[in-house]
Amino acid sequence: MSKKRPQKQYSGKKNNKGSYNKSQKDQKSRYIFGTVSMNSKGVGYVAIKEDDPREKHIVIDPTFLRTALHGDKVKVLLHPKTPRRQRTGEVVEILERKKTVFSGTCIFRDGICEIKPKDRKMYTSIMIPEKFRNDAEDDDKVMVEIVSWKNEHEPPVGKVLKVLGKTGEHEAEMQAIVEEWGFVLDFPDEVIDEIKEINKKKDYILEADASHREDFRKVTTFTIDPFDAKDFDDALSVRKIDGDFYEIGIHIADVSFFVRPGTHLDDEAYKRATSVYLVDRTIPMLPLELSTDLCSLNEGVDRLTMSAIIEIDTSGHIRKSKFAECVINSDKRFTYEEAQKVLDTSNGPFLEELSVLRSIGEKLRQKRKKDGALMLEGEEVKFVLDEKKFPIDIKIKVHQDTNHLIEEFMLLANEEVTKWAEEKIKKGLIDTFIYRVHPYPDSIKIEKLKNFLGGMGYTVKLDKEGLIPSSFLNHTVEEAPSHPIKDALTSMITRSMAKAYYTVSNLGHYGLAKDFYTHFTSPIRRYPDLIVHRIVRSILRQTNKKDQRAEYLDICEQSSAREKDAQQAERESIRYKQVEYMSVRIGEKFDGAITGITEWGLYVEEEKSLAEGLIRLPEISKDENFVFDEKHLTLTGEKTKKVYRIGDKVQILVAGVDLEKAYIDYNII
Repeated sequence: MSKKRPQKQYSGKKNNKGSYNKSQKDQKSRYIFGTVSMNSKGVGYVAIKEDDPREKHIVIDPTFLRTALHGDKVKVLLHPKTPRRQRTGEVVEILERKKTVFSGTCIFRDGICEIKPKDRKMYTSIMIPEKFRNDAEDDDKVMVEIVSWKNEHEPPVGKVLKVLGKTGEHEAEMQAIVEEWGFVLDFPDEVIDEIKEINKKKDYILEADASHREDFRKVTTFTIDPFDAKDFDDALSVRKIDGDFYEIGIHIADVSFFVRPGTHLDDEAYKRATSVYLVDRTIPMLPLELSTDLCSLNEGVDRLTMSAIIEIDTSGHIRKSKFAECVINSDKRFTYEEAQKVLDTSNGPFLEELSVLRSIGEKLRQKRKKDGALMLEGEEVKFVLDEKKFPIDIKIKVHQDTNHLIEEFMLLANEEVTKWAEEKIKKGLIDTFIYRVHPYPDSIKIEKLKNFLGGMGYTVKLDKEGLIPSSFLNHTVEEAPSHPIKDALTSMITRSMAKAYYTVSNLGHYGLAKDFYTHFTSPIRRYPDLIVHRIVRSILRQTNKKDQRAEYLDICEQSSAREKDAQQAERESIRYKQVEYMSVRIGEKFDGAITGITEWGLYVEEEKSLAEGLIRLPEISKDENFVFDEKHLTLTGEKTKKVYRIGDKVQILVAGVDLEKAYIDYNII
């Protein structure tokens, strides 16, 4: 990459895991550095690092936050220890603000404008002077920026950046989610200009470069994607070689051929880092001219790819793999449902090729499971919206053989390209690569998961590494009733895991049980994949540069951070529609399952919409006192001995909703 992007500046020294090391002086003092996490009551928590002998979290009372907000990096003064009580502290310095722009509702009280933020972890309103009101009216949904907060005993002062519409309007609510997480739909003019230049030359570019590539245009090739997909960044080709061996081409759109270092297009892709998928729209990483046309492996047109070409037999044994720049022409655009129908009925186009891929994919899946991969599939919701974008129905996405087929070959390509790159590093051809890593779970979370499983009646034995064997977890989920216990188990296991992220050190992928793993297969929607393609091309063309570790590490940090933001935006859009769906069903009864238990009540997920709401403790029983067991996550009635556990089925009534905070209140029947 030709441009040196600005590095993030933090206070304190940063280690290779991204944590903040205390200075030698501070190690001997009563100060720690960390990131504030907030709960909805305005209480702050700052995590202590694993190697610190003190407690894992410091509690910060709202009076000691000193204007610190969720996600801020802070310096904390530790209070003296008190026996049998959680260690507390107070913020003495804010080192870096995570966020200063919020969406919220404009409320006028006695002629004074204040903004009630949508963010549940933002514990204060924002006051707006008249000069900063920007014509915002009562009940408007707005974007507001904090411009001053000098007195911790008074609300912050802000200015309205943009009026999005009226609170509760679909477009205003979705736009608020998009902007609060820092994403934008439109591309800058300079990016559009570059796209226009590419389009002028696209036919010449495609034809000229195709002549230098391995030609797969005569090999049977097809895509398999969701029915509503607009871009197709992966295709599979199948060719019989000899005996039981087949050549499987895993062809990935060659985005890096068009998105070159030093261009405005590349800079914009770096900033976005990922595509974002809300309930009603996609915010693409790349302009549609690339993502749905030039870089999309559309049916019946020549397209450039970066490909993993793997010789593999029907038992899943790999004889040989290589990587190449290729040109393909997809014979068929399958939806998952269409391909599944061909397999189920043994009738339809490319039956033989689909059958071969399914057979090999099943072997790869079995091997992955045997190697210790976690086979967890959470349920996903799909909204049916009316003409006003109001949710009138909710469907659950079903995973079929064809979903698993595609997943296994994408995982295979990601693993094989990482092994190949590792060989090139050993030979000194490159010095840096980008990995997708997934650390081992934290011991505290493993203990909580063990206690949870014990509370559900499972006998859990940790392995020699102090982990719950993946074979046990997989078996537990597989043998559980379909709903709700299976979903509760899957959710709890997932929550106990660490988060995957990008880095330049090969730390392995715990969840997939792979020693070598990266992201190679989705460069249309993920920036790290695009960079991996550049590295692969540099090896193939022998144009690799050295000393790019710092730049690649910056890309990894940026992409990991934006991925988290995108996930939050996606969850918020789903959550809003679930609450909206329930808002017209107040008083109605539903079947649900307990998904969380706390000292203040039960969290319950409605069976069809998967909309989670809270049954507050007083609503569980008027005549019973329930005792919360934090270790086993149960609530037990003192008189009746009635026990509530995660996964239990319950009947619920929708008591109320708060669309602004995306809350649902249920009552138990």
